[in-house]
Amino acid sequence: MSVNSGLAALSDHLLGVTMAVYALAMLGYAAEFAFSRFGRTSGAAAMMERRTEVLASSVPATAVTAPGRVAAMVGADAAGVSVPRAADNHDLVVDPAAAALAAADARAAQRASDRAAVTAVMAGEGADPSTSPRARWIGRTAVVLTVLGCAAHVGSVTARGLAANRVPWGNMYEFSSMITLVAVLTYLGMLARTRARIRWLGVFVMLPVVLYLGLAGTVLYVAAGPLVPALNSYWLKIHVVAAIVASGVFMVSAVTTVLYLLKDRWENRLAAVATGRAEASAAMRRRGGIMMRLPAAASLDRITYRVIGFAFPVWTFAVVAGAIWAEAAWGRYWGWDPKETWSFITWVIYAAYLHARATAGWKGRRAAAISLLGFSALFVDYYLVNLVISGLHSYAGIDG
Repeated sequence: MSVNSGLAALSDHLLGVTMAVYALAMLGYAAEFAFSRFGRTSGAAAMMERRTEVLASSVPATAVTAPGRVAAMVGADAAGVSVPRAADNHDLVVDPAAAALAAADARAAQRASDRAAVTAVMAGEGADPSTSPRARWIGRTAVVLTVLGCAAHVGSVTARGLAANRVPWGNMYEFSSMITLVAVLTYLGMLARTRARIRWLGVFVMLPVVLYLGLAGTVLYVAAGPLVPALNSYWLKIHVVAAIVASGVFMVSAVTTVLYLLKDRWENRLAAVATGRAEASAAMRRRGGIMMRLPAAASLDRITYRVIGFAFPVWTFAVVAGAIWAEAAWGRYWGWDPKETWSFITWVIYAAYLHARATAGWKGRRAAAISLLGFSALFVDYYLVNLVISGLHSYAGIDG
């Protein structure tokens, strides 16, 4: 069957436009982070700065005024300890322990101030909950760019299918394009459902999407053409679509899992500062940095659970539909082909994740580890099995 070269070229051009617009959207989301840092007018941060200045001014200044003699501030030190004056004004001498005790008390007061301010950070006190008008405008522009890029993406996929007169997911290049499209649609759906409260996720979704499309358009690219005979079945519209949807949603869950691990580490650092086991960083004092813009680690954990809870039944359907297709094509439902094996391994890992969450109450880092293990298995199932391991599904690799 002939290929419409004009539509095929249009599809390629639209994919290039898609990548460019997605990249601009990613930069827009990143800029929103940069222009909406908490704490520039934060009451807690200002209080910390004032306390630091007061404590610094109260630390006794020492100077050598005579050989072998240590001079100290005369009068009351930072802890209210009275310091005796020497008889000779030209040779001030104090008890050596007084200066050390004063400095220790000042450090203790500084740590208490740090703990109070960091506790306020963890509780969300003193922060300006609204971002600047410039940041909001940039964020909304990034959403518009994401929608425009998604429209161009849909156009690219549609033109590809019309050019070859078939469904546009017959090889790894097309499959990768579809996975990224599903990931973007998942993000936009979450954005609409939460009324833009989840816009912070945009930069972290668009980054792997842009990289994935770049890989698809270079390494995995093949020209539009007819399907290989083994794929010319109506099951391609059922089994592969389910696998595409599940894979795209699983990609979003992997992003939220990584963000959870980063946020959890940051919150543990805050807890250590609050208990005096660590010092507050400059970003904590300013109430700034990317971590402050992310929701709580517990919220990220719940988001990951819900996303996987949606994708897992779809993946289950894909595995079952694949078994039915295998029976129709090869006369058996299951043969432990590499693709079948790794699809099943992926299913088992994500099933273990949901089971552990529902029955054993596994949350947090243990659940995150299972989530990343599941996505790693999915990565092997898609890349290594298709490109390296030979099997009955080798036709799904790069052809031509």
